[in-house]
Amino acid sequence: MSLLKGKSAVVTGAASARGLGKATAKLFAEHGATVAILDLDAEAAHSAAADLGPGHVGLACNVTDKAACDAAIAELLKRWGRVDILVNNAGITQPLKVMDIGPANYDAVLDVNLRGTLYMSQAVIPCMREQKSGSIVNLSSVSAQRGGGIFGGPHYSAAKAGVLGLTKAMARELAPANVRVNAICPGFIATDITAGKLTPDMLEKIVEGIPMGRPGEASDVAGCALFLASELSAYCTGTEVDVNGGSLIH
Repeated sequence: MSLLKGKSAVVTGAASARGLGKATAKLFAEHGATVAILDLDAEAAHSAAADLGPGHVGLACNVTDKAACDAAIAELLKRWGRVDILVNNAGITQPLKVMDIGPANYDAVLDVNLRGTLYMSQAVIPCMREQKSGSIVNLSSVSAQRGGGIFGGPHYSAAKAGVLGLTKAMARELAPANVRVNAICPGFIATDITAGKLTPDMLEKIVEGIPMGRPGEASDVAGCALFLASELSAYCTGTEVDVNGGSLIH
């Protein structure tokens, strides 16, 4: 089944081999989408796009730079004529305690996770409005909902909570144009960001708090992104979907 046949999709921060973005881009491509992978590293973006097969695009883009976001989308519109899907996946985290968050830490984490989501969305909204269709999928986090607790410091929780507020406000504003905006809140997922930062004891403790008894995988998040990007979720906007194996049941 090709859920995204003939659709064009942009995924930010998607060059990391084991990351959520790459898994999402791969699943989208398998479902018939033409995908652009945006990443800070041009070479990594090109090679990740090549991994997906012919016809996919890799572009360098710093999501915290508004002009760079606009330029990347302008380039894709020149190639494709339209953009149907945007996945705002680019993000960074820092495991700091509240009193250790310095101005530079705050700026870095808020800029990539929150400002980048806004700038990239602003870049695609005009063409989606004109098309009268589009789906924007924002990556938030369980740490926004429960107040951290695994890796990210309070500034990461704040940024990802900001993503939820932005998602709902954009969804409300863009709904009349048939542009949908939804958020995914992953729980603990085994990715490059988490690799090597956990002792076996820490991992055991985290898994104890997950009713399904296992860490998430990048493919678990990608499947949810596919649902939100496709017409299966045609009447869903402003939602936040928990992908956490039950760890936030309350």
